[in-house]
Amino acid sequence: MNTDQVVLITGATGDFGPYVVRGFAAEGARLSITARKLEEAQKLVRELGLSDDRALPYVVDVTNADSVRRWVEAVKEKWGRADVLVNVAGGYKPGKPVHEMEEADWDFMLNLNARSAFLTCRAVIPLMLAQGSGKIVNVGSKAALAAGRKSAAYAVSKSAVLRLTEALSAEVRDKGINVNAVIPSTLDTPGNRAAQPDADASKWVKPDDLAAVILFLASDAANAIHGAHVPVYGRGG
Repeated sequence: MNTDQVVLITGATGDFGPYVVRGFAAEGARLSITARKLEEAQKLVRELGLSDDRALPYVVDVTNADSVRRWVEAVKEKWGRADVLVNVAGGYKPGKPVHEMEEADWDFMLNLNARSAFLTCRAVIPLMLAQGSGKIVNVGSKAALAAGRKSAAYAVSKSAVLRLTEALSAEVRDKGINVNAVIPSTLDTPGNRAAQPDADASKWVKPDDLAAVILFLASDAANAIHGAHVPVYGRGG
């Protein structure tokens, strides 16, 4: 990728986000990273030694349209462009059987995973259209392809991310913009290890490996790839 590219990353300070941020930072990108607390984003910027001209940490509620709009406007004001958007923000909440599920639980998952991707893509696309180029990488989940017990809301929300990826790609692929998604299975993070202490974590996806696939999809080497859902399953199958 070009070393002066402007890269926007949501969910930058969670279990996985920092791996993506470090990957782009190593490539010399200018980074705007989001977090729920500014000090978390600022700490990551300091750890990476990023100067003010290369970093814009920002507090964003990715489920709120005005919050997302303000963030993208701040990026435009600082750098005048947006070359890459990576939607890492999202999450999983243990569910209940559908007949026992509260509406609030359903809405929480759909907002966190699907609405957030919609709002950020919608806000960034006009900048990319104006400059005639851009890359968007959304993070889906293997659960989007086949839901299991007590995972309806999560699976539906991640399936929506994949459908959004397909539709958006069809709309902008002739405008110099690539929209793709990665589909990881279980990530080898401290949170997942704590939640599944008896699992064989050696078969899980290493965060650095998933980040490398995202960086590839954001690079010129992926210019011919549109609307793809790239499986990243580790050895778990």
